[in-house]
Amino acid sequence: MSSITKPRILFFNPVRHALEHFRKLSSVAQTEVLTSKSRAEFFNECKGKYKDIVAIYSTSSSYAVTGKFDKELVQNLPSSLKFICHNGAGYDQIDINACTARGIKVTNAPDPVTDATADLTVFLLLGALRNLNPAIESLRAGNWKKNLDFGHDPQGKTLGILGMGRIGRAVKRRCDPFGLKTIYYNRNALSESEAAGAKYVSFDELLETSDIISVHVPLNAHTRHLIGAEEIAKMKDGVVIVNTARGAVIDEAAMAEALESGKIASVGLDVYEEEPVINGLLMKNSRAFMIPHLGTHTTETLAKMESLAMENARRGCFGEELLTVVAEQVK
Repeated sequence: MSSITKPRILFFNPVRHALEHFRKLSSVAQTEVLTSKSRAEFFNECKGKYKDIVAIYSTSSSYAVTGKFDKELVQNLPSSLKFICHNGAGYDQIDINACTARGIKVTNAPDPVTDATADLTVFLLLGALRNLNPAIESLRAGNWKKNLDFGHDPQGKTLGILGMGRIGRAVKRRCDPFGLKTIYYNRNALSESEAAGAKYVSFDELLETSDIISVHVPLNAHTRHLIGAEEIAKMKDGVVIVNTARGAVIDEAAMAEALESGKIASVGLDVYEEEPVINGLLMKNSRAFMIPHLGTHTTETLAKMESLAMENARRGCFGEELLTVVAEQVK
């Protein structure tokens, strides 16, 4: 196959880990990395330089140059573009309705992210529950176990999982050995085998009875600010909140104020409402155990994510069945 006839795949970010998979893809498709320096420049180049691209490979950081894949961007994509292959599980930055209207299929990478995100969730959960961040900060300031509040053991505590999908179930499995009692809220109750002993409860019951709440729902119009001041008021005094899903599922300002007041004992956060900007109260509060969106930030997991996104792109270009079409486009 000559380079002229190879389908063109535009990478919004270079592949860093699954290099052998990228090499194989490049032997059958024309692969290139985005060079546009702004949204306006990209729109202009979609009429010329990128006028015949068939697929786009995107990552969670692909929007730094062009902004979100919103309706305006989707409408400016060349008519040749048929696939957007995202290498993450969450795809809230992509307007699926606009893509569907244009006949563009969107894929994501839900399976590869599960273990790494669940591992990090448990790390944040235990760190927040044990109140480790103030101790870490104190140690680095040259103090040895001075004026530190006590943490809590996980045994016998109630863990409320908000969103019992792949990651929520993986968190539940990891928490069982710590003696946590798990309850969960979903749009629909799981089968007994999927729930693996976790009890299905209403949203309000989860809020009112959980000692620890771990958030694992996708971000969409229905889940934005699912937890706000009203919901926090229903929680136990001294609740611990962990979020490795999407920051905007929680009203960050309301959470920060509740942490400041002591209503929330501590939080373990990997995601934020307006990344990379973080609420000032959270930044100042040592009981906020925070990391900068590193849920899948391991060599092995990123390689799996990259490989799946590239395989979806290859399949799309050559008329094969896509592996992981987003739920909104599955008939």
